[in-house]
Amino acid sequence: MAYSWNWQVFLQPSATGEGTYLAWLFEGFKWTIALSLGAWLIALLIGSIVGVLRTVPNRWLNKLATGYVEVFRNIPLLVQLFIWYFVLPELLPVDWGNAFKQTDPLLQQFLSAMLCLGLFTSARVAEQVRAGINSLPPGQRAAGQAMGFTLPQLYRYVLLPMAYRIIVPPLTSEFLNIFKNSAVATTIGLVELSRQAQQLVDFTAQPYEAFIAVTLLYVIINVTVMSLMRRLEQRVRIPGYIGSK
Repeated sequence: MAYSWNWQVFLQPSATGEGTYLAWLFEGFKWTIALSLGAWLIALLIGSIVGVLRTVPNRWLNKLATGYVEVFRNIPLLVQLFIWYFVLPELLPVDWGNAFKQTDPLLQQFLSAMLCLGLFTSARVAEQVRAGINSLPPGQRAAGQAMGFTLPQLYRYVLLPMAYRIIVPPLTSEFLNIFKNSAVATTIGLVELSRQAQQLVDFTAQPYEAFIAVTLLYVIINVTVMSLMRRLEQRVRIPGYIGSK
């Protein structure tokens, strides 16, 4: 039987009576953006700290940071999401666990997915920060020490500004990945883009239109991110390193 295309489906009133199906998709689009940006902030902050600890001259801090990276990098993202959402509330003190369970279900899903995605990505960001610092010539570290910088000052004023400029291209890939990985949040019920598309299919039986629309929205997100990061890359590139001409 031939498939019956119906692009007007997006303008039809939704099954719940809350606007149209197009409004459903844009609601999912907003949750995807909020989830991905929140997770990226966590990943960049934690990943930077762990990446620095991987390079400081302290064996115990190195081991601690290495353990963090190995744990979060080697456990599948979906398993980590289920641990954050289903298991962690049971491990918290009773009052904390009950308070979390009594919050709005949508907020529970959002916070669990944001923390999971942020910490998972932070392990990958940490490795990029470590690689960026280690790629710098030894003379830069020696020059900073010769000027009397303390270790925190050496990282803040000498090593990290250079390392971040070098790792902009791999950070761009991670930034794109975090938007794509946000789709796993649909498994715990968060109404992000993929979830809204699935619900649209359930109510309208128009799968091709739903997933073509979602694909286009993901393409718009990725093209926007790539354009912004390319501009940043061109502004901060260092001659002789990745991305330079």
